[in-house]
Amino acid sequence: MSNATVRFSQPGGHEVIDRDSRINFTWDGVAMSGFQGDTLASALLANGVRVVGRSFKYGRPRGIVSVGVEEPNALIALETGGYFTPNIKATEIELYEGLNARPATGKPSISSDYKTLFKPFHKFMPAGFYYKTFQQPKRLWPHYEELLRKMAGFSVSPVEPDAETYEHNNLHCDVAVIGGGVAGLAAALAVAEGGAGVVLIEERPALGGSWFTNAGAEVDAEPVKVWIERIEQRLQSMPNVQILTRTCAYALHDYNLIQALERVQDHLPLSLRRGSVRQRLHKIRPARVILATGAHERLIAFDNNDLPGIMQASAVQGYVQQHGVLPGEKIAIFTNNDSGYALLRDLHALGRRVEAIVDVRAQISGAMRSIAHLSNTRLISSAAVVAAVGSDQLKAVIVQGVSHNGDCSWREQGERITLAADLLAVSGGWSPVVHLDCHTGAKPFWSDEHCAFMPAAQGKYRHYAGSLLGFSAARDCQLSGRLAAREALLSLELRAADAVLIDAPTSLKCAPFFRAPDWKGKQFVDLQNDVMAKDIALAIRENFRSIEHIKRYTALGFGTDQGKTGNVIGVAIASEVMQKPMTAVGTTTYRPAYTPVTFGAMAGEFVGELFEPERHTPMHFWHLHHGAEWENVGQWKRPWYFPRKGESMPDALKRECLAVRRKVGMMDASTLGKIDVQGPDAREFLNRVLPNDWTAIKPGNCRYTVMLDDNGIVKDDGVTACLGDQHFLMTTTTGGAANMFVTLEAWLQTEWPDLKVFLTSVTDHWSTTAVVGEYSRQVLRSVCSDIDFDHEAFPFMQWRQGTIHGVPAMIMRISFSGELAYEVNVQANYGHAVWDLIHKAGQQWGMTLYGTESLHVLRAEKGFAIVGQDSDGAVSPVDLGMQWLLSKKKPHNFLGKRALARPYMNGTNRKQYVGLLTLDPQEVLPEGAQLIAEPSSKQTQGYVTSSYYSPILDHSIALAMLEGGREREGEVLYAAHHSGKRIAVRVCGTVFYDKEGARQNV
Repeated sequence: MSNATVRFSQPGGHEVIDRDSRINFTWDGVAMSGFQGDTLASALLANGVRVVGRSFKYGRPRGIVSVGVEEPNALIALETGGYFTPNIKATEIELYEGLNARPATGKPSISSDYKTLFKPFHKFMPAGFYYKTFQQPKRLWPHYEELLRKMAGFSVSPVEPDAETYEHNNLHCDVAVIGGGVAGLAAALAVAEGGAGVVLIEERPALGGSWFTNAGAEVDAEPVKVWIERIEQRLQSMPNVQILTRTCAYALHDYNLIQALERVQDHLPLSLRRGSVRQRLHKIRPARVILATGAHERLIAFDNNDLPGIMQASAVQGYVQQHGVLPGEKIAIFTNNDSGYALLRDLHALGRRVEAIVDVRAQISGAMRSIAHLSNTRLISSAAVVAAVGSDQLKAVIVQGVSHNGDCSWREQGERITLAADLLAVSGGWSPVVHLDCHTGAKPFWSDEHCAFMPAAQGKYRHYAGSLLGFSAARDCQLSGRLAAREALLSLELRAADAVLIDAPTSLKCAPFFRAPDWKGKQFVDLQNDVMAKDIALAIRENFRSIEHIKRYTALGFGTDQGKTGNVIGVAIASEVMQKPMTAVGTTTYRPAYTPVTFGAMAGEFVGELFEPERHTPMHFWHLHHGAEWENVGQWKRPWYFPRKGESMPDALKRECLAVRRKVGMMDASTLGKIDVQGPDAREFLNRVLPNDWTAIKPGNCRYTVMLDDNGIVKDDGVTACLGDQHFLMTTTTGGAANMFVTLEAWLQTEWPDLKVFLTSVTDHWSTTAVVGEYSRQVLRSVCSDIDFDHEAFPFMQWRQGTIHGVPAMIMRISFSGELAYEVNVQANYGHAVWDLIHKAGQQWGMTLYGTESLHVLRAEKGFAIVGQDSDGAVSPVDLGMQWLLSKKKPHNFLGKRALARPYMNGTNRKQYVGLLTLDPQEVLPEGAQLIAEPSSKQTQGYVTSSYYSPILDHSIALAMLEGGREREGEVLYAAHHSGKRIAVRVCGTVFYDKEGARQNV
């Protein structure tokens, strides 16, 4: 800490703090205080804190640099427990009572970071050193990795659940104005007066932007601060204007979709937040966007330019004007443009002496020289700060004469002088905030006039204003905002004010000075990622000549910084080294998010039970009451099995499976996808999307089918029932229902829009009870008297319409277990009642409940494949042994037919669906186990897709995909267990039980 008194005793005319409201907080365990309106950064500076963190790579002490979101150093860990937030910028944290903050870096403490132990080895740690070292010996790599992981990063990650709540909000408007500075305010007012709906987005707590850098300016003949307050009051009174402060537009996507994060409660004490929304993520869809995002002041690279006490000149202005804080006593200013003199003027007005102002330019206007003269400040022109002196904070600066070589390079001249200084305010020019514009793919261009990358201003339905276009004077920003508003209104065909002319806009006369000429020192370009000028030169020497490659090799612009203060300097250095113009070097790609976004805000309210909708069948609570264990299938909760008291899962499965095989069981099949297909061309549509023939199927019949993609790969399967000549009901797997519906709809709408077919998802409309086993016919006869259940009257793969206690029911005779089985479909509202009736009626025949795990055992005993488990993205119906499904009678192609004709799809060595029996009957194979020819072999020939213990066979069984499997029946292979064990298996057919299929046809 510094012993200097840095808070002005008397309030200024532009302060945002309330000196009558003192706030207590802790910093790294030390109690401190500030005022209402302070940020954590301003409060720390007022308390004399200079070192707020340690650098990413070298562990160097770092201090506060900026006053806004461009802050690269002051990353803070905030609060504890469920309120812990890592890596938040101190410049964005509004002070509140009880705030508990600590540095995000520095191990074991900020005063003694172990990374400083590596200082003698820094010369061996240039950019990319981690790519070239830690290679040998390989046996030590786990230790290297552990060390690197400990050294990398900033704050630790949260480990406790987030205690706060978040929400998403959708907004629509005619025009969204991003940026609440002078240009944004002028644009919003003009648009609103034109009758359009406006959303004004400002990341700071209050409107006005960086007004403090123009604190003495006037707009419309009144002081800029007064003008801002008047326009804000006017906007707040207009019903077609919505103002979002504390809201950062962090992403701009195609079609003008804006994502903006509103910090609703981050400025409130924790005791006042409980139960309310902390942050709100807005998804804003305007017809037009006006970008008035402003500009960030750049630093300049010179030796030791990362010392605490070196700040942006505009940041010093901000802390002085808004918070009454001057973070130093001996002040020097280093500039390459006119804006550095604004700080000198402000400090002189407050009675503060500046030791010297160092200006790299030889030609300095009379107005700027007059400011230096009137403030009695030494002006050192044609000179630059080439080095900073100090250890934990700035003590002095070294100044030397410089002259321009005519490109991006400069040369030193004359003698060096040393100036005592504990605060150096640097103004290295201004970089327009082009990030949002670039999110849509726009490429900025280099402007020698503004010495910056400027937006191309060619975005569709986007308009631009203010400092983003290089304007610096408040009056010019106001006029540009009005011009942008006029363009937006005219494009919306709304009335607009007359055009205005920006006559002779103020120029800052920025010189292209980006770094001190000497390469030897530690000239930091990207403070957050410890990227130095010589790192960029090294990357180019190693042939990384694209700026994108240079970025990745050096980490320039990584992390939360996203190049806000350092990228232009990095591009300039690359330009100098490669002797290419700045335009030819270009910029890196700016990606969302512009500023960090909490995971909680991204998730919004979709957490816990709302993370994914939980779908229940009509019988869900009946199952819950009867002790079901649950399995999640897609979004559905399905009964997994029904254990009795004290019964293990294997025992429950054995009981359920044997009951179905020997008596009767029932399960809830309501989750199966159901798609209603209707229309004059329904048969034609099915013939095109399904491989079997649907031309002659009659009402009352059902048919098993698979859905293929255009590569002939099995995507889903199910039974489709013909309900009428132009009406079909298609069932799908539970997990594949949504995808099947979307796929069918896509083919219908994009490829065959001429077909008169209508698809409706009716999964939730029906409740389905499967009654399975030898006594299933007797059970249904007892509850349904108007259907003849005799085999001859109601054969396999047909359906009948009847009633159960007056409830209309469609009963299908289909089986996924190989037993005599029926599926009873009723309107969903009657599902619970009908299920309960069937359950009670079946008690005299030993009715047993069973779940999905027993279903899997039963179907595996019959070799029935589950799409997505026994198949993957490479399995065709031929591989599954379903050649019989592929119709040869159709008059035209079906989806996937041509792909199936390729020789590759019919190769004899493709993986084919087979059964496996372990030589040890009691040993169950692990699913996914690889199949090898010999115990010592490392060449896989297939893999296990399903594996169970079969109670009816008293033997473990498995299904697999095996190369050329159908010709290898009887062959002994080995399943490779992850433990190293090899399990002997014999290849067999896929049907293990009732191979003739007699039981389902009784």
